[in-house]
Parts: sequence; structure tokens; C-alpha cells
Amino acid sequence: MTTQFDQPTHPGGPGPHSWGPPPTTSARQPAAPPAPVPGAGEPRQPLARRLRRGRPEDPRWARPAFLGLLLATAALYLYNLSASGYANSFYSAAVQAGSASWKALFFGSLDAGNAITVDKPPAALWPMALSVRIFGLNSWAILVPEVIMGVLTVAVVYAAVRRRFSPAAGLIAGAVLALTPVAALMFRFNNPDALLALLMSVTVYFVVRGLEDGRTKWLVWAGVAVGFAFLTKTLQAFLILPALAAVYGVCAPVKPRKRLLQLGLATVALVVSGGWWVAIVELWPASSRPYIGGSQNNSFLELTFGYNGLGRINGDETGSVGGRGGMGGGGGGQWGATGWDRMFSAEIGSQISWLLPAALILFAAGLVLAGRAARTDLTRSSFLAWGGSLLMTAVVFSYMAGIFHQYYTVALAPYIAALVGMGVTVLWEERSKTWASLTLAATATATAAWGYVLLNRTPEYLPWLRWLVLVGGLTGALGLVFVARLGRRLALATMGLSLVTALAGPAAYTLTTVNEGHTGSIVTAGPAGASRMGGRGGPGGPGGPGGGGMRGGFGGGVPGGNQQNGNGNGNGTAQGGQGGGFPGGGNGGLPGGFPGGGMPGRNGQGQNQQQGNGLPGTGRTGGDGRGAPGGMGGLLNGARVGSEARRLLEKDAGKYTWVAASIGSQNAASYQLATGDPVMAIGGFNGSDPSPTLAQFQKYVAQGRIHYFISGGGFGGRGGSGGSGVSSQITSWVEKNFKKVTAGSATFYDLTRKTGG
Repeated sequence: MTTQFDQPTHPGGPGPHSWGPPPTTSARQPAAPPAPVPGAGEPRQPLARRLRRGRPEDPRWARPAFLGLLLATAALYLYNLSASGYANSFYSAAVQAGSASWKALFFGSLDAGNAITVDKPPAALWPMALSVRIFGLNSWAILVPEVIMGVLTVAVVYAAVRRRFSPAAGLIAGAVLALTPVAALMFRFNNPDALLALLMSVTVYFVVRGLEDGRTKWLVWAGVAVGFAFLTKTLQAFLILPALAAVYGVCAPVKPRKRLLQLGLATVALVVSGGWWVAIVELWPASSRPYIGGSQNNSFLELTFGYNGLGRINGDETGSVGGRGGMGGGGGGQWGATGWDRMFSAEIGSQISWLLPAALILFAAGLVLAGRAARTDLTRSSFLAWGGSLLMTAVVFSYMAGIFHQYYTVALAPYIAALVGMGVTVLWEERSKTWASLTLAATATATAAWGYVLLNRTPEYLPWLRWLVLVGGLTGALGLVFVARLGRRLALATMGLSLVTALAGPAAYTLTTVNEGHTGSIVTAGPAGASRMGGRGGPGGPGGPGGGGMRGGFGGGVPGGNQQNGNGNGNGTAQGGQGGGFPGGGNGGLPGGFPGGGMPGRNGQGQNQQQGNGLPGTGRTGGDGRGAPGGMGGLLNGARVGSEARRLLEKDAGKYTWVAASIGSQNAASYQLATGDPVMAIGGFNGSDPSPTLAQFQKYVAQGRIHYFISGGGFGGRGGSGGSGVSSQITSWVEKNFKKVTAGSATFYDLTRKTGG
């Protein structure tokens, strides 16, 4: 008996998904008008029974395989989870604050005293903060909600692909997503990107459902999903909207007037679901809410359309690390060279691009397969929905000149996974046609060759694996050329070999990722050195074909080997190029240098002679994984909080709104997480926001609301490029008027004791 993956769930769809002998005629039937959703009008079975048994038309193995995929994904992502500790202390501090104060939870405040918010809307913080309220502050309470989001994203992608194609397509898509290195990284990390990837997947799922039957509710739900995605990471949520709106506007199985009405209702749903929080924040009196972090005028709208909006596209991000005049990126990018090949570059390729060539080939093949099918053909519209989302996001990522981190690419993972799952199965159905078998072979060849290139970029990492991927992939590709002539078992073995070798590289990187802890603001997946900061002119020096990078480089170097001189002299060697010193004698640097050793690197030393053994380019924990207090280490990774410093801050903590104030959010977050008490982040993340003003800070001190000022932090207490300069004013005032106190290696100023008093 021939084992079938699935029967078509909708008229006009593919024929039986069989891995038996190739069909003698085309498996794709002519498109027909959409039919009601299967099972409509029939009594619904209990949820537990549906989860266990699946759809009546599914083969018996489908549901156990799906549940096995989810369990395996959960086990993989939960493994060694606590090794990352608080992960990004910036967001963990906001989670801690939200667990202690409902006001802080609503606004996304960094501290329970509600001085300033994080530089993003708060939706991604809410699940973690509620978890901490229930289970207490610990690594698992913060990170398990992210793991759950990862498992749900795999389930959503499976469900979307399975509905139109088959359980086999859904399983392939789910496995590709789960084993994507950057997905394994971010679904175990507390940045907003995990929730964003889930909500973007849900959005495409709802649009595909709407393309099936033309029901308005699916478009409305898609609008709601995008609205909450906006409350997760602002305008990045809108990247896929042009593609999805165009696909629905052209391919939906309803009349043009209704399509326009449905898109209008979806827009209303988006505005309501994403705008309610914005309206409350903008209408709330500024004097009784926290300052909007990342903005220069205490406005969330300014943050949305400036620092987190157009600034990310054109690089004009006032107050940011790479703000105006801060970094010069090769090819126009301020965080690495821009261009069509950015997703394949040395610093990004190993994160996401393992199956990107395959996805692009299969996307084109899916459109060719649809041919001259009817406008409402679901095969074509499904490929357009997922492929359009991939292209729109990838193009923006490739050419955005503002801040860009490698982990942003997790947004591409669901789209790539869906295209691979759909494309492989539809071409398998058509394998009796020469063009289909050759396309499968070309896909396997491209994947094997690109996998070899990626693995060869880290030659010391499992040197045998690159040859296994190359030889195995090419062998599978050769078999796929003649797959129509092979028997069932040999054909299945050939396809299995191709799939296994295609996933071998990303699976290895994923296993390495989950076996290590990741902390700080810049994290990457895979083995050390797989994602080279500055390889194409990113931060840290000219390097690579694009040149550029941070003008003058970092004092002390961006992670390289044995870099020193973090005292402002700045002759450190950076991966990908020489850093001429940033700041200090560097060209165009900020005056005064970074106290605390600059960016911690391998054996990196700063003027405070404190070792920072982490790799900020990868975010891995090596040693303590943190830099010395203050400086660039404080900007990206926070500070080490010794026991003496913690005891000092905890003494009489209940008498103050904030036990301390610090320049920059990462340092403030580190002390807040260590003590459990609010710490004010002067100037927000970079120390560049005008919050509080000098007059406001002086008023807080006069009222006895702040106990200590923590020395160092941000850009040497000066704020980010193009920022307000308030941080340096406060620092100067404190240093002139209050007594210095040391606790271990940390330096504080007691704001209750004036000099000479």
C-alpha cells in the first residue's frame, strides 16, 4: 500500500501527496472555485481529541509526527536555558520592574520608580513580567515564555503550510524553522524579536486562511496580529504589509469591492489593536509617566518614526551609538556594508542564509508551477504570501543604513521555512517532469555548495562536516536528477539524503548555540567567529570589501585577539580590520575615551585593568562575559556588581525611590537586577536621552529620592552621538558636589553627603 502524506484539503489543490512511484500525469489539477472549509457544519470534536488524532483525512502518522516536532523543539530550546542568566539585562531589568509595578508593566519602564522606559513598546515585556510575577525573578521565568513563543511559531508555520499542501510539507517547514541557528538563539533570548516572529507568522497564516475562503474575519484577525506586532517592535511589523495587501487584493476569491472593504477593515483592526496603547501614552500627562526612552522629545510617536523608524532606514538616528557622525559603514551602512548580498555576508550568513538560496529557487518554482492557473489559485497565492514577505523583509534588511544586528534576521526564518516546505513537496509531486526533478537537484546543489561555504568560514569548527554536507548534498542532487526512474524506496532515500544534508549545517550551529549561554545587547548564533563583526565594514574597523566601519575603531578593539589599550589610545586590532582608536587619538572619536575597558573581547583590557572575557560580537558568556563598569562594556553588556557594591546599595534602600542613578541603561539594569531595587538610567540606553534634565535631577536629589550616583557608564558619561549632553552635565555636577565612595572596584557618589559637609 502506498503511504500518502495527505489528500488535498481544498478543491483545485494538489493531488495526493505520495512518495510512491511518480505520477504519470500532472498532480496539480486545474484551479476550481474555492469550497467551504473542510468540516464546516460538522460538530467540532473536543480540542484534546483533535490534537491527538488530527484531521480525518490525515494519514495516521501525521499528528504524532507533528506533536513529536513540537516536543523536540521545546526540549531543544529548553536545554541549558539558564546558562544565559538574565540574557539581555536591559530587558530583564524592565521585566523585573514590571513584576513589581503595574505602572512600569504598562509603560515598559526600565525601573519600578518609572524614570524612563525601554526604547521599544512594551508588548514583548508583558509575558515575561507576568511570568516573573508568578514564579519570581530568575532566568527560567524570563526565558521560558520566549521558548513557548518559539514552539508556537513552529506550530503556526506547520499549520499554515499543512492546510494547503500536506503534513509532510508542514513538518519540513517546522523542522527548518526549529533548526535555523538565529531562531534557536532568539527563541531562548529576551529581546522583542521572538514575539515579533510569532506575530508575523500568525499574520501570514490569517491572510492565507482569508485567501482560501474570502472570509472577512481572517483579514481582521491579521490586522489585530500586526497591531500587536507594532506594540512589539514598532514599524518593523509593517514590512510585510505591502506584499500581503497586494496578494490579497489580487488573489482573494471575492469581488473587488469586497476585497477593498476587507483590507480597509483590516487596517482599522490594525490601528485599534496597535493604537490604543499609543493613544493612552500620548494623552497621559508627561509629568506623571516615565520618559519615553530613545526619544529626544519624550514622545512615542517621535521614537516610532525617528529612532525606531526612518532612522533605521537612512541611518540618521539622533542619540544612538551609530547616530549622525558616529559610524561610517562601507557601502552606505552604519552597521556594516549594505547591498543585495548582506544576508549572505560573513557576519550574517551563518545566522539565517543556510536555506535562503533554496527558498528563493523554490519560490520561483512554485510560481512557475502555478502557471496560468486561475487568479484565485491557492498554490500561487500561498507562495506569493510567504515569498513576498521574505523578499520585502530581506530587501529592507539588506539596504537599511541604521542600526542593524545579526539577530534581526530571525524575522526571515518563518518565511524561508514555509517556502522550503511548500516548494519541496510540490516539486516532488511533479517529479515525473524533467524540469521539476532538475529544479530539485539544483536546489540540493545550491544548498550543499552554500552550506560548504558557510562552514568553511569557520575552518576549525567540525572540519569534517563541510565535506559531509558537500558530498552528501551533491550525491542527493545527482539522485534527484533521475528520481523519476528510481523505485519508491530509493527515491525516498535520495530525498531523505538531500534533506538531511541540507539541515546538517544549521543543525550543528543550532546545537552549538543551545549549548552556550548568551548575554548582552549583541548576540549571535553558532560557534565563536562564525559571525564576524566588521567582516564587511561593520563596527570595528574598515575590513572587508566595503571598508567603513566605526570611524577610528573602538579603543581596545572590537572582538579580536589580545586587544588592549582601552584607555583612549585605541590601537586595538578588530576582526576584519584595524581600529585606529575610538576615541582618544582616533579620527572623529569622542573625547576622553571609554572608561572601563571599552568593548570586552578575548583578553581585552581596559584602563581599569578588569578582564572582560566575553565576546560582545557573539554575546557569549566566557568568564563573566561582562566588561568593566562603564564604558562600551557598560553600554553593551552592563557592569559586574560585586558583593560590596550590592550591600552598599541595599542598605536603607527602602528610604529612596531609586537606590542609585547611572549613566546608560545597561549599567543601571545590572545594579537593579543585583539588588532588586530601582536604579535610574540617566539618558536611557546610550545615556543620550535628555532624561532627567539637570534641574530635574537636582530636584530629585534635594528631595532625597536618589541615594547614590554610579560613576562611569554610557559614552564615558557623555551620552551617544548627537544626543542631548545632559548626562555629562549631571556627571560634572555630581563629581563637584558629592563625596566619592568606593565599594570593591566600583565607585559611587553619595548624593546625601556633599563635599565639605
